[in-house]
Amino acid sequence: MELKKINQQPKSKYEEALSKYNLDIDDAKVREEVMKIIAEKVPENDNIEVKRFLMGSVELTSLSTTDSDQSIMAFTEKVNKFDDAYPQLPHVATICVYPCFASVVSNTLDVEGVEIACVSGSFPSSQALLEVKVAETALAVKDGATEIDIVMPVGKFLCGDYEGVCDDISEMKHACGDKAMKVILETGCLKTAKNIKTASILAMYAGADYIKTSTGKLSPAATPEAAYVMCQAIKEYYDETGIQIGFKPAGGLNTVTDALTYYTIVKEILGEKWLTNKWFRLGTSRLANMLLSEVTGEETKFF
Repeated sequence: MELKKINQQPKSKYEEALSKYNLDIDDAKVREEVMKIIAEKVPENDNIEVKRFLMGSVELTSLSTTDSDQSIMAFTEKVNKFDDAYPQLPHVATICVYPCFASVVSNTLDVEGVEIACVSGSFPSSQALLEVKVAETALAVKDGATEIDIVMPVGKFLCGDYEGVCDDISEMKHACGDKAMKVILETGCLKTAKNIKTASILAMYAGADYIKTSTGKLSPAATPEAAYVMCQAIKEYYDETGIQIGFKPAGGLNTVTDALTYYTIVKEILGEKWLTNKWFRLGTSRLANMLLSEVTGEETKFF
């Protein structure tokens, strides 16, 4: 008996943290629950009021190889002009760009309340020396970013290097200072509900202010099943710690119905407290015109 105690390895602090949460998740059960929510709850949220709200949760995003100072300036000016053209409608929550354009957005944006988000930390792969990722993050903040989106080191996670995962996230959170940081899990690479739940908990434990599904650069990107699991993790983390964490689906949001589906999942699992444009974001650009068209009642291509 004594020998058994001596040979028993103590839990790491990461295993200790994870032990507080239910990680025994059945993927088939998740799919079943999501299908039920979509069938029974989405229709009741299909209305103009919800679509107006969703417009105000959009993170208008430009992450293209062809981006330039000129194109990002024009992109930002559209947000300025929207505020004048549609004063009765909520403006987008955020403009999301590469770090090299943080100062362009900061110097061009006139609308109060629109955040400037930069993807950082060697987006979209997270494959760079930590020192490089930290430096890029700090420079983005210096140049005007008010939010930072980073990618969890997925390779380290899949190898079980939870310490490496958390060190990366916490170092970049330190570089953010008081600016909010979103951690992208790249859920399409994680494959299982258990992995998505585990990654969600680790990201929040390491300092994430939001957890985000995907970069949009790999397929599959956001899925309702991943969103369901991530929202369950956020709820359990909030119940355990009292810390509210935001949620951002991104990648593959192609229709208004997609947006309504994610809204409904958040509403059903997390409740009204998360239904603000601070705690619930949509990473997309194509949806902005679709939502605007439905709200105004005519096809509109503003953005």
